[in-house]
Amino acid sequence: MQQHPLIPARMLNEHVYCPRLAWLEWVQGEWASSADTVQGSHIHRRVDRAGGALPANDETLEKAVTIHARSVELSSEKLGVTAKLDLVEGDGTFVQPIDYKRGKRPNVEHGAYDPERVQLCVQGLLLREHGFQCNSGVLYFAASKERVEIPFDEQLCKLTQDSITSLRHAASTQQSPPPLEHSPKCPRCSLVGICLPDEINLLANEHDGEKNMRKLSVQLDRQLPLVVQANQAKIAKKGEELQVFVKDDLQQSVRIREVSQVVVMGNVYITTPCLRALMEKQIPVSWHSYGGWFSGHTIGTGHKNVQLRTEQFRHSFNADQCLTIAKALVRDKILNCRTLLRRNWRDGRAPVGLLSSMKRDARLAEKATSIETLLGVEGAAAARYFKQFRAMLKSEAVGFDFDFNTRNRRPPLDPVNALLSLTYSVLTRHLTTTLSAVGLDAYRGFYHQPRYGRPALALDVMEPFRPLLADSTVITVLNNGEIVAADFIHRAGAVALTAKGRKALFSAFERRMSQEISHPIFGYKASYRRTLELQARLLGRYLLGEIDQPPRFTTR
Repeated sequence: MQQHPLIPARMLNEHVYCPRLAWLEWVQGEWASSADTVQGSHIHRRVDRAGGALPANDETLEKAVTIHARSVELSSEKLGVTAKLDLVEGDGTFVQPIDYKRGKRPNVEHGAYDPERVQLCVQGLLLREHGFQCNSGVLYFAASKERVEIPFDEQLCKLTQDSITSLRHAASTQQSPPPLEHSPKCPRCSLVGICLPDEINLLANEHDGEKNMRKLSVQLDRQLPLVVQANQAKIAKKGEELQVFVKDDLQQSVRIREVSQVVVMGNVYITTPCLRALMEKQIPVSWHSYGGWFSGHTIGTGHKNVQLRTEQFRHSFNADQCLTIAKALVRDKILNCRTLLRRNWRDGRAPVGLLSSMKRDARLAEKATSIETLLGVEGAAAARYFKQFRAMLKSEAVGFDFDFNTRNRRPPLDPVNALLSLTYSVLTRHLTTTLSAVGLDAYRGFYHQPRYGRPALALDVMEPFRPLLADSTVITVLNNGEIVAADFIHRAGAVALTAKGRKALFSAFERRMSQEISHPIFGYKASYRRTLELQARLLGRYLLGEIDQPPRFTTR
C-alpha cells in the first residue's frame, strides 16, 4: 500500500484559503517571497528556534509541571499531518498551542478567519494524539498584540478533518484546482506571478470574448546577471557578497540578493563556498567558452515539479502536439521579424511586397501539416528576412561594410553574424535557466529535435523573441556606434568580438531585457526579462491542460 506524505499544517491553512495556492506550494513545490512572507518570518524568528520538546512520559505529566515549549515538531500517521508548533503552554496534561500571526486581529466571527483556525486546530489534534488534553488554542496577532482563544469545538474539528481529506484527494488526483476568478485574495498573494490567475482565466475564456482583466502588479526585476570574462578571474564569497578578483586584486563586489545568475566566460574560477551559496539560493551559474559558446549551467537541486516535466515529455512524443506548438512558435517569429523590418527600415518604408510575402509566410506556417513542411516555410521566411537585414543598419555609423547575404556561423564569417551568434547564445543561456527555474526540462523540445547537450526547448521558446531581443540588440549597438570595426578580430577567415566588444554587447542586451513593454495580450507593463518567464510559465500551464492553446507573443 502506498504511503502518502504527511500534510504540513501550514498547507491546510493555504488550502482553506485557496486550494490552488496549497496545490502549487505542496504538490508542485512552488515558492516566492513577498513583503508579507518576509514580515511573517521576522515575527517567527524567536519561536522558530530549534530544540523545543514536550514531556515524554506519564510520570512527568502526573507531576503537573509547567510546560512552555517553543518550536515543537509533532506528526501523526493516523491524522496524516505534521506541524511545527510555535509555542505550547500548559500544566501537566492540559496544554494549549499558541500560533503567531503577523497581522492584526480581524473583527470577524470566531475571532479569526477559517484558515488560521484550521491550522491551529490541527495542532490541537496532534497534541491529543500525543496524549495531552487540548480543548482550545490561542492565536497571537503581532501587529495588534492581542491573543484570541479558539475553542476546538465539534464544528471546527469537522472542518479540519474535511480539509485534510480534501487536500489529500486533490494531491492524489494530480489535477490542479482552477485559479480563483476576480478574487481580492490574488493581488497580495506571493504566488500571483506563478499562479497567473487572471492570465489563465483570460486565455481559457477567450472564446467568450471576455477581456476585462485586472491589471495586477507584476514582479519588479531587482536582480541582474553578473558576467565575468576576465582571464584567470576568481569569484569568491564574503558574507552576503560576491567578490570578483583578477590577479588577487578586487575588481567588483555585488550583493548576492541582487544577482539573478552568474555568467562565466573562459578561464574563470569559482570557489567552492561561493558555488554552494549560489546553489542554496537557486542562483544558476552559466558556463561559456571565452568566445561566448554556451556549454551548460550549474543549479541547485532544481525544481521539484515532476508532474510538469512528465507532461512535457508526454507531449514531446506526440507528433500532433509537437506540430501545434511548433506552428505557433514559427508563426510568431515570422510576424515579429516582419515587425522589426517595418520599424527599422532605414530608407523610407519597408517594401509592401516584402511585408506581404512575410505575412503570407506566417499564414503558411500556421497551415503546415508536418514539422518538415514547417522547416521549409521557416527557412524561406528567414532567407527573405536576412537578405534585407542590412536595410536596417546605418552603414555610415559603422565605418566598414558588411557582407550580409545570409546567416553563417560556427564560425561566423562577418561582423554581423558574429554579433548575432553571440547574442543568440546569450538568449539561449537566459532561457535555459528560466525554463529550468519554472520546472521545465530545457533539453526536451517540440520543434528543435533533441540532441546531446542541445537545449532544444530553450531554442523553441526563443524563436519568437530572436528578432525582438537578439536582432534588435545587434541593430542598436551598430546604429548607435557602441560597437565599431576595432571591436572585431579577424582570424583565419572567421570573425570574433574583443573583450571590449563583448562587454558592450552584453550591456546592450541587458538594457533590452530590462526594457518595459505593454504586454500584447494582458495589457500591463512588464520587462522582457519578466515576459520570458511569463511565457515559460504559460507554456507549462498549456502542457498541464489549464489553457487550450500554446502561448503566443507578437508585437504590433
